[in-house]
Amino acid sequence: MSTQETVRQSADSVEENALRLEQDKAEQIVDALNTELANSYVLYHQLKKHHWVVEGAEFLPLHEFLEEAYEHVEEGADEIAERAQALGGVPVSGPSNQEERATVEFEGEDVYDVRTMFENDLEIYGDIIESMRGSIELAENLGDHATAEILREILVELEEDGHHFEHYLEGDTLVLEEATH
Repeated sequence: MSTQETVRQSADSVEENALRLEQDKAEQIVDALNTELANSYVLYHQLKKHHWVVEGAEFLPLHEFLEEAYEHVEEGADEIAERAQALGGVPVSGPSNQEERATVEFEGEDVYDVRTMFENDLEIYGDIIESMRGSIELAENLGDHATAEILREILVELEEDGHHFEHYLEGDTLVLEEATH
């Protein structure tokens, strides 16, 4: 580890940015972006856990679906973090800071049946979608149309994946009841 200890920017600060967004506006947007980033990583870790522990007759397609879902969340989180940095902020990055900052809650370490896991995932998706809509509105109202557009693109992916979770939770299935017990 380096012995150099020069802090270039404090974690909760927002510096002047080259995008020419006023300081007070940038601070509000970075704050919202850090909340979205923290929420994304709570969802990411929960989906990753479910990818690891999913079992049963539909294991492989669910395992693959969960992998795609957490990859989408991680891609969105990366875009959010890069935008926060571009606006002069510092993306929230430490696990404890993300957990503290998040407005959604990780389901915990226990392993649940697939239906319960997916219901928990769908609940977080819904909460994040609502939060993201609020952050988009905030960015628009503050004149940061680029951030709003970035978040809209992420929102489309979140809504699509959330809708897939909803489909998995429907009652109709080709799997025989005996195969699930």
